[in-house]
Parts: sequence; C-alpha cells; structure tokens
Amino acid sequence: MIKIAIVFHSGYGHTRRVAEHVRQGAASTGAEVELIAIDAEGHVPEGTWEGLKAADAIIFGAPTYMGGPSWQFKKFADASSKPWYGMEWKNKIAAGFTNSATLNGDKESTLMYLSTLAAQHKMLWTGSGMHPSNSKASTRDDLNNLGGYRGLLVVSPSDAAVDEMIPGDLKTAEAFGANVAEVAREVKG
Repeated sequence: MIKIAIVFHSGYGHTRRVAEHVRQGAASTGAEVELIAIDAEGHVPEGTWEGLKAADAIIFGAPTYMGGPSWQFKKFADASSKPWYGMEWKNKIAAGFTNSATLNGDKESTLMYLSTLAAQHKMLWTGSGMHPSNSKASTRDDLNNLGGYRGLLVVSPSDAAVDEMIPGDLKTAEAFGANVAEVAREVKG
C-alpha cells in the first residue's frame, strides 16, 4: 500500500479544505493518506517526523502570503534539516499546492520554494499531471483552469468563506491527489 503524507499550513481554513480534497483524491486510488496540519505557531503534531519518514510520498501545502509560503510553513521547512541531514526523504515522491486570494498572487514563487525544499531533500518532484483548461469555452469549474503544471494552484477570494471555494479548484485538488498517488505507486513498483 502506498503511504502519502500531506503536510500543510492553513491560515484561514481554505488551504485545509484544499488539503482535504487532495487527500480524498489520493485515497480514491487506495492510498493510505495522513493529513498533518502545521499549527498557528509553526509546530507539527508529535509523531510527524516518523510519519514523514515512513511515507512513500510527501505533499507540501501552504498559502501564498506576500509572494511566498506562510512563515509557519517555513518554520516546518527549517525544522526539516534534521531529516535532511540523514537523507530520510531521499527518493520519496514530492508534490506541492498553494492557495492565494488572486488568480496569480505570485503562487509560482511558493511552488518554487516547495520544489526547492524537495530538491534539497533529494526527493522526486511531480507536478499536477494535467493539462490546463485554456479554451474560450473553459470556465473556472473546469479542471486545472489556472494552468498549474509544477503543482496545484487554487484561488480563494479574500472575502470568500471556506464553503464558497470554487468547485473546479476542489475537483482539481482531487485529481492532483490521485496523480501523486499514481506516480508514487509507479515509482515504488
């Protein structure tokens, strides 16, 4: 069985909802998926590091604030220097997602940060696994309407409640989770 850990920070609940949909997509393939929330102080629950070491894939998630991931996620990333030293995540599948209030919102900067973190750990990065919906007939409810290749991109307008998130983004999150699980399964053999 493929084991996937989704480690994320969510400031207002939107990124948590994305993580839940990523989990749903990965679990739909038969993968065992653990959600690991980074709290408001940048801490992870006890046992997190052991769970990450045992995972076949780690999906990183963070909101994009001021052109990069939240400081809480960065604190987690800095703390990952201990598993980095022992190369505990080497050859695991890695992927990432981010959420911001605007269509662009410099989300690509956050995905670059997440993929760089994975590269430092000698992980194998996979992207969204889907083409964008970019025809004139495309709508925001189509899969990958924001055109993310490096990872999953989601928009949550600043005045939108968690239950008002765009259904197409959440469907894209599920497809993204399923893709990561399929890649992990192929690599694990």
